[in-house]
Amino acid sequence: MSVLDDARAALDTGPLCDPCLGRLFADRSFGLTNAERGHALRVTLALEADEDFEAGGDCWVCEGECARVDWWAEQAATAVQGYDFSTYQVGTKVPPLLEENDALLREDAGLDPDAGEALKTELNREVGKRVGRLTDAEVEFGRPHVQFTLDLATDEVDVTVNSAFVYGRYRKLERDIPQTRWPCNDCNGTGLWQGQPCEGCDGTGYRYDESVEQLTAPVVKEAMDGSAATFHGAGREDVDALMLESGRPFVVEVDQPRTRDVDTTALEREINEFADGKVEVEGIRLATHEMVERVKELDASKTYRMDVEFAEPVTESALEDALAELTGATVEQETPQRVAHRRADITRTRDVYEAGGDLVDETHGVVRIHGEGGLYVKELVSSDGGRTEPSLAGLLGVDAEVTALDVVDVQGESEPFAKSEFLLD
Repeated sequence: MSVLDDARAALDTGPLCDPCLGRLFADRSFGLTNAERGHALRVTLALEADEDFEAGGDCWVCEGECARVDWWAEQAATAVQGYDFSTYQVGTKVPPLLEENDALLREDAGLDPDAGEALKTELNREVGKRVGRLTDAEVEFGRPHVQFTLDLATDEVDVTVNSAFVYGRYRKLERDIPQTRWPCNDCNGTGLWQGQPCEGCDGTGYRYDESVEQLTAPVVKEAMDGSAATFHGAGREDVDALMLESGRPFVVEVDQPRTRDVDTTALEREINEFADGKVEVEGIRLATHEMVERVKELDASKTYRMDVEFAEPVTESALEDALAELTGATVEQETPQRVAHRRADITRTRDVYEAGGDLVDETHGVVRIHGEGGLYVKELVSSDGGRTEPSLAGLLGVDAEVTALDVVDVQGESEPFAKSEFLLD
């Protein structure tokens, strides 16, 4: 059958609006909206048959929803007043009755069940175009700033404001500061023990008063006027370790931000003022959602500087020889005893890229290790009772202990992390 024959059959099923008529043939003609296509078919049929094919009464398929696209767009635009966004997407929840009407229309007209476009597609596009004009934003089908869902059954617009992201690197300049909030083990973070303030955390619910998260994320949350903020780090250093020099990559995720286009230079300054010398950040940039996974899964090498104490006197030449033997070595490490209670007891192999150091005196030295991500450097020094081979202690034949540890560099194995395509200009 021709398009006109199919259109006549569709109109014979009952009153149809132009969009519902036109969308039946969206895959057979191009360059028009469904409303324009439907109107053109009516006019052509009327001219051919000298008969009135004008729409009369409410459309039995969409029950008037196609005529409300302007209203839906206005509702959506009103719902996001006060939010800063430049990309959006519109979706529609179509009630089962209207979906059934859509199927019956094709069946009664003798058309393929998948002919043309569904009612949902028509509404998404037509409401979406109008929302764009009202808000001066652009459609994005990946992860837009704002997602609108039109609920035809309730006449409500559900709005999801997706998170905003800020990337940077942090340096931790004081010891005994964890990366994120550390709930108290005694009270499981409640701050109470048997109805009384927990003595282990003074009722705070946390083992430490501050964290890198608490010294950075609140500033980002306030700048973006969000409802909450979450800190994501590229790995983490020990609580008693400093994070120095180039710093560690991180992303702060802000929920439901009202402001997205923040001045990152000013934000960097505000974070550093708030952290008061305990933590410093640099390279603050706006980022995409994909950056969170990039940071969390970063395959990074790390460089450490450690103060080491030896149980017996060590000579400079012996230390040099031992460190030279560690350079380029592949190390086998059983799960360290200090973390065995929370990690599987397995044997890992990690590479030591470079090892160097100097003696301070015959029983103290400074050791610098550049190694593969996941290398346990404290155990590389001490041997952890033979659970790490080779080790500095084992090569020297002298017990050795790390008394202070600083992370001085965290860098992606294959490419400079700061050049990631997941940063926004």
